[in-house]
Amino acid sequence: MKLKRSFFITCILLLAVMVTAVPAQAESQEKKSALQAYVESLGPGWNLGNTFEASGDETSWGNPAVTQAFIGQLAEEGYKSIRIPVTWKHRMGDAPDYAIRQDFMARIQEVVDWSLAANLHVIINLHHDSNWVMNMAAEHDEVLARFNAAWTQIAGHFKNYPDSLMFESLNEPRFSDDWSKDSPEYFTMLDELNVSFHTIVRHSGGNNKQRPLVLSTLTAAPTQARLDALAATIKKLNDDRLIATFHYYGYYAFSVNLGGSTTFDTTAREDLIQAFDRAYETFTAKGIPVIVGEFGLLGFDKSLSTVQHGEILKFFEYVTYYAYEKKMSLMLWDNGQHFDRRTLKWVDEELHQVMKQGWKGRSSNAETDSVYILKDAEMKDTAIPLNLNGNTFTALLNQEQVLVKGTDYELDGDNLILNAGLLQKLVTQKYGINAVLTARFSAGADWRIDIIYYDTPSFISAQAPEGIYTIPVWFNGDSLATLEAVYTAGGTAGPNDWTPFKEYYKSFYPDYTTGEIKFTDEFWKEVKDGEVQLKMHFRSGAVIPYTITKTGSQIVGVSVEDAEKAAALAAEEADGQAIEVLAESAEPASTDTAAANSVENSAEAVQPEEASQGSDTLMILLAGSALIVVAAAVMYRRRAGRR
Repeated sequence: MKLKRSFFITCILLLAVMVTAVPAQAESQEKKSALQAYVESLGPGWNLGNTFEASGDETSWGNPAVTQAFIGQLAEEGYKSIRIPVTWKHRMGDAPDYAIRQDFMARIQEVVDWSLAANLHVIINLHHDSNWVMNMAAEHDEVLARFNAAWTQIAGHFKNYPDSLMFESLNEPRFSDDWSKDSPEYFTMLDELNVSFHTIVRHSGGNNKQRPLVLSTLTAAPTQARLDALAATIKKLNDDRLIATFHYYGYYAFSVNLGGSTTFDTTAREDLIQAFDRAYETFTAKGIPVIVGEFGLLGFDKSLSTVQHGEILKFFEYVTYYAYEKKMSLMLWDNGQHFDRRTLKWVDEELHQVMKQGWKGRSSNAETDSVYILKDAEMKDTAIPLNLNGNTFTALLNQEQVLVKGTDYELDGDNLILNAGLLQKLVTQKYGINAVLTARFSAGADWRIDIIYYDTPSFISAQAPEGIYTIPVWFNGDSLATLEAVYTAGGTAGPNDWTPFKEYYKSFYPDYTTGEIKFTDEFWKEVKDGEVQLKMHFRSGAVIPYTITKTGSQIVGVSVEDAEKAAALAAEEADGQAIEVLAESAEPASTDTAAANSVENSAEAVQPEEASQGSDTLMILLAGSALIVVAAAVMYRRRAGRR
């Protein structure tokens, strides 16, 4: 009887635990669901780059001081959130207080207030402070003390602000200059920092008890090991108001135009898909929301021309679409190169439209945004494969003129075919863009198609010291896509020696205004003395070889045209010498000595090594003389350009 009573009491107690546990679990799930909705409402987001994270003051990296009008215009543009990167160390005093300057804290508060008043959600963080946090292994106590002091002051200052203000522990945290290394101690140190950050904020009073907090993976990279390490920290903290973050700047080779990766191809697209899928499975699918705190292309740091324009548009279209599919909010990294803070206008309106249309659906695009028409070539129908992305093609325009299907163009499935007759009418036979067509679709942004008339680019021989050496080029309407550099004796030349294809703007870049291909100091530092074979790849598909020889700091470059001329002249010279010697040897000889000399001279005349040396000498002489021609040509072209 006692056993039955004991069993009955146990059942009652278990039922009571279950009854109380179910609502608690349901409440936790409801909070997670609410936070997911909160994160999804943050998109689209925008970064106030190169401002408060600058090493000097807020204008030292080229941007104007932030104004309330600018913040208001950003909200008018449709943005829902703003991330304000802040570097604090050079605004902090010494130990033990590490006091943040009051005037600087007030300035950050002012911009936060403007942003909240414009109905923007806000993230503030420790940004380039990662540059001193990375010394944590050697300076553990000092780094932790400064880190804790910073967050104690920031959390205390903003503790009564609403939930629409978020704190992010540390931007792209790292602990060495090796961004790819996954050392266990790196994960341990980052975990310690994030736990300390969480403890400080949650115990600082006010609204900080429930404020959404953002935690980054190591270097903000979405590799599985780094996602897993952050997931372990979040699980340990057992807090349903935590948000994970990573950054995405595309498949690296494509992002900086390196290794011959010049298009947003299958490899680049799969890299994007896999990165977002990993983050989704690790966090979002398990109830932990994700913010992509920065996105863009790394090549933009050097020039917006690093990646071909149409490929930029395809990348931005896809990343916007796929982030939405994975329920992640995106925050555009803008250090001033996208939305001009002086004019309050977009630098690239086509890119702006692709991003804007991506907030509500997909835009269509095509395999290419350029049709190259070679000089004197037979005009043919040209097919352009379309990526409709769920839309339908509706019209093709030449400026404001609506072109006629069946006469000017055809549609064959997903292929747009430009008829030869249309192209013939559009070509003006002036090098460069002759016409701009606009493809329109049932939804999304328009797609621009440039009709470009060109001739094969022509290169000129030149010589100069490496610091000022350039290759003079008649681009003839074409544009440079990438460049290869290999040693004639074998091996790749220049930086990133794992690939012959060099990085755009880091190793070389075209100057279409002056008609030159220029090289950087970084390129020459990695080039050894000797002969280097270059291959210039153009967007028309043309591939042009060129030879440079480096001797110390001196560079001699020979175009393929001049090399062919030199070889022909050398052959003629060698043939002439051989005929002359043979003629001399055919004269009557009066002594055995003369006969012997004649035979010796004939043998020397046909030695291949001697002929080769003569050719090399002529090549050098030709390169030297070509420099005068180059100088005259360049001077003429530049003077003509000033008229």
